[in-house]
Amino acid sequence: MSITEQHKKLERNITLMAAATLVTVAIGGLVEIAPLFWIDNTIEEVEGVRPYSPLELAGRDIYIREGCYVCHSQMIRPFRDEVERYGHYSLAAESMYDHPFQWGSKRTGPDLARVGGRYSDEWHVQHLENPQAVVPESIMPQYGFLRENPLKVADPAANLTALRRVGVPYTDDDIEKAAGDLAAQADPDADAGDLAERYPKTQIRDFDGNPDKVSEMDALIAYLQMLGTLVDVNSAAAQEVLAQEKGR
Repeated sequence: MSITEQHKKLERNITLMAAATLVTVAIGGLVEIAPLFWIDNTIEEVEGVRPYSPLELAGRDIYIREGCYVCHSQMIRPFRDEVERYGHYSLAAESMYDHPFQWGSKRTGPDLARVGGRYSDEWHVQHLENPQAVVPESIMPQYGFLRENPLKVADPAANLTALRRVGVPYTDDDIEKAAGDLAAQADPDADAGDLAERYPKTQIRDFDGNPDKVSEMDALIAYLQMLGTLVDVNSAAAQEVLAQEKGR
């Protein structure tokens, strides 16, 4: 029987066709999935990436709570127009400790993957209180109430413990000092201890312009100001990871 005749027989026999399809899909799935059991991590690590500090983590939770992710993605795609507008395209490692990650392509507002350090704290405060004052065409609602709301995190240590259980490398020291770290990062007059050593490139200051209390706006701005600042995309190590990602 020729190959053509065998093929016709396969196409005309629905049971045989279903079995052949199942075998083909199973083989393809094994080829893609099996290698994952022999590697520790599918993400190439990049120097500089670290877990969020307790204050940044609290700010991220507020960011998600208020639905900011609905209009702002945190994924700069490797297209010329995106890179020219937002900065170097995103690396997978930059979101390796995100649960859940904020990647995506739906944008009503600009991508925020590298917004850290692009604007001053005062700009962020004004933008959150009255977005149209700094971006007249903005349709973003006002979030001035965040400056009035004192930051309340029920148990910062428990948050870090939960994240450690899913792979975020918080140490026992990080967990023990979580509550103190959260308050110290927004108070330049407080004793931050070794906060900056455990969380490199941590920005320690009053973020919302009111040093008398730690507000939800302090936390949100602390989170925004660190986005995209941890990795030097021009370093040799980062360039090596970029080359590996392109080759996949």
